[in-house]
Amino acid sequence: MIRTEALAKDYDGAPALVDLDLEVPHGAVYGLVGPNGAGKTTLLSILAGLRRPTSGWVHIEAAHEEIAVLPDAPRFDSWLTGREVVALAGSLTRDRLDDEAVDRVLSDAGIADAADRKVGGYSRGMLQRLGVASTVIGDPAVLLLDEPASALDPVGRREVLDLVRRLRGSATVVFSSHILTDVQEVCDTIGILDRGRLRFQGPVDDLLGESSAFLVRTRDGTGAVTATLEGRPWVDGMETLDDRVVRIRVNDLAAAERLLAGALADTGVRIVSLGPDTPSLEDVFLEVTR
Repeated sequence: MIRTEALAKDYDGAPALVDLDLEVPHGAVYGLVGPNGAGKTTLLSILAGLRRPTSGWVHIEAAHEEIAVLPDAPRFDSWLTGREVVALAGSLTRDRLDDEAVDRVLSDAGIADAADRKVGGYSRGMLQRLGVASTVIGDPAVLLLDEPASALDPVGRREVLDLVRRLRGSATVVFSSHILTDVQEVCDTIGILDRGRLRFQGPVDDLLGESSAFLVRTRDGTGAVTATLEGRPWVDGMETLDDRVVRIRVNDLAAAERLLAGALADTGVRIVSLGPDTPSLEDVFLEVTR
């Protein structure tokens, strides 16, 4: 849906983007992450047509009116109500707009209760939610969202993330965020920007990789667990992280998935949790950008 070729942007000779080859699949939720100054906002602005690249090409398989943009700090005329802002945004892109559609997106964004208040009295978080509602009301084919959950409380973040997740498949979303747990939760594809260069691009699962270790948390200590698993042919080694947590490295993932739970049950130890020890997006991000 979105492709760039050798995209570059300089500011007074200082490179902001360098030879960027971006590929965003149709219907994907693409997470764009990177440290401050990496070039995320510059890239989104170029994709939106708000800035010109110094060189390179941008190709988007959607008409200009099918592309919606949400800046990281949206602002609206203070004398309008939230309902009027969303209705105005919808009228710019839809031939017909009914009250039911406006009510639906206001509810999805979590500001239905404030819909008839003037936005001059909205908090930063409410303005962020209103921006999301104004962005999705036109049923765009492409959404460019710059830090859409940055100013929200936990409830607001959950509502916005759920809304973004529901867009997968029906729209193509490029979702910039510095909250890596949000990106890991809702994005299926990721691009890591660092000093204007794309350090990684691809499915999130490919970045995180398949785990070859398991974490076991117990109520009764780890001694019986390590004693029972010692010498099992599919166990490569064990590391006691504290008196109730042990990390188990395996050399045969299929065998471990089939036999580990039963082996733990045989110990008689009360197990709190058992799961793969997969690296977090934050761990991988820090390694890639180091």
